[in-house]
Amino acid sequence: MTDLLEGKYEPSAAQWVRDQVETYEATGGREANILRGRADWPIVVITSRGSKSGNLRKNPVMRVEKDGVYVAIASVGGAPRNPSWVANFLADPIVQLQDGPEPALYRARLVEGDERQPWWDHAVATWSTYASYQEKTDRQIPVFLLEPFETPRSSAPQDGAAGA
Repeated sequence: MTDLLEGKYEPSAAQWVRDQVETYEATGGREANILRGRADWPIVVITSRGSKSGNLRKNPVMRVEKDGVYVAIASVGGAPRNPSWVANFLADPIVQLQDGPEPALYRARLVEGDERQPWWDHAVATWSTYASYQEKTDRQIPVFLLEPFETPRSSAPQDGAAGA
């Protein structure tokens, strides 16, 4: 597996996260692709740049996808605080997402207001536990869209088409 984002990787402080990410990446997503051994809890691995350290951080996140757009729900099981990756996404929205053998770059975008509701509904339809997480907390759980990111193409002429 090749990281598409450049930088120093700083493994999670949580051993289970380190183990899951390492196995997932080593097997191209064939193993460790579900959370905590539950077949109905599929995950993807998202790499983001730490908002303070600038180091790369990797997190298993529930797999919620629709038409090539992924949804990252910052639930932390209904905890009163956001996961640290929320600050990472806001500081540097270009992330790497791996869903299977090949990672790709995505742009993370916080959705709010009227745009948030259909994505939240889709996430709850995909994984109903999100609804109970929202009931546990006073904060509105952030919803991020991860949309495919394409690097800007060079405007230089191709195939020797430069003017004389």
